[in-house]
Amino acid sequence: MPEPLTSVLIANRGEIALRVIRACKELGIRSILAHSEADADSLPVKLADQAVCIGPAQVAMSYRNSHAVISAALAFKADAIHPGYGFLSENADFAAQCEAEGIGFVGPASHIIRSMGDKIQAKVIARQAGVPTVPGSLGAISEYAEALTVAGEVGYPMLIKAAAGGGGRGMRVVETAETLERDLSEIMSEAETAFGDPSVYIERYLTDIRHIEIQVISDGTTVLHIGERDCTAQRRNQKLIEESPSPVLTPELRQGLADAAVALCREVGYTNAGTVEFVFDNVERKYYFIEMNTRIQVEHPVSEMVSGIDLIKLQLEIAGGKQLTMSQEDVELRGHAIECRINAEDPDRGFAPHPGTIEHFRAPGGFGVRLDTHIEAGYTIPPYYDSMIGKLICWGKDRDEAIARSLRALEELDVGGIITTAGLQQQILDSPTFRSGEFNTAFVAKFLADRSS
Repeated sequence: MPEPLTSVLIANRGEIALRVIRACKELGIRSILAHSEADADSLPVKLADQAVCIGPAQVAMSYRNSHAVISAALAFKADAIHPGYGFLSENADFAAQCEAEGIGFVGPASHIIRSMGDKIQAKVIARQAGVPTVPGSLGAISEYAEALTVAGEVGYPMLIKAAAGGGGRGMRVVETAETLERDLSEIMSEAETAFGDPSVYIERYLTDIRHIEIQVISDGTTVLHIGERDCTAQRRNQKLIEESPSPVLTPELRQGLADAAVALCREVGYTNAGTVEFVFDNVERKYYFIEMNTRIQVEHPVSEMVSGIDLIKLQLEIAGGKQLTMSQEDVELRGHAIECRINAEDPDRGFAPHPGTIEHFRAPGGFGVRLDTHIEAGYTIPPYYDSMIGKLICWGKDRDEAIARSLRALEELDVGGIITTAGLQQQILDSPTFRSGEFNTAFVAKFLADRSS
């Protein structure tokens, strides 16, 4: 049984690093931030109890350098490493290295990360747990003849997906049999190049869908769900706006999704925080498991705002051997929350990254408004990393109030010196389609097309 954590090395940057630092301080845990040279003057470095530079700006030599991260943890005598999201957070080999060195990993065991990170194996586990999956191949596809057989069962259009893919990468829609052989060969080659694994599988391509996910937390014995998040407002499979609860689920569908997520966690023996992702077919009103993220997610504050539960603190406590003190009946979800991911990007130039120096900064405030950000006036956004500079999360007693509060907060937000997506998010939130709640994953693309025409 692990001992309660007294020191944690944070192997990340930006707002999530700051989020973990704050949780550590409230729990009396010494925070040690491992950072790159490019982040030496960042707010997380200033606020951590200790900070150590582990390499240059390039992520391969710093934030994804497992040897440097573990060496820093050993040198500073950290009890555990919190990987945040991205970088090493879902790297099973890194988690196994932590285990071998006797360093705690704030997340599930390495074998669970490996199992759920393989999309094919994850689907097998889901089926074993009785969780519905998108109709398609039962295993990896490596030859054209196999793909042709599956196509005869699934029909066109269908989706070829890299087993090791994620974040919207490693996918190809096949419209007709004429392009199947070429598409299969190209996506396998792309998967090998991008992920080091050519394995692919095939699913029916659902065109009118929503993206809905369930937040889970487990101590290895008790598994809780913290409601759902609707992430349907996305561009090229990258989320722009998330909300909880979903505006389209009936109580029966909501319970079914939650029960499926919990069943999957029990089947795999999951521990710590995670997210079980589903697609929801708007036509048939059915949901299907697609993957599990074995880490904390960018949009976790949405679940925190409707539940009042600090998920990062629970992560740290569970990693220190503490059992959950609440039951599912204790999880009370109230009101509605909306998160806007504020990116330093120019929507009018194809969402081109817009790094630069923050000339002035005004954060929105007021009841029900939360801004998770690491930026401040005078801070220079480095060009080496993801362009997200903050997350604006607004809570309301219902969806209409959450939208109104989000619009007001976005108007208050003022980030001088760079271009952000905040103005676009105002337009999306205020659109009749978003307000109606009746849309699918193609909504943002159509909105952008109409906006530019």
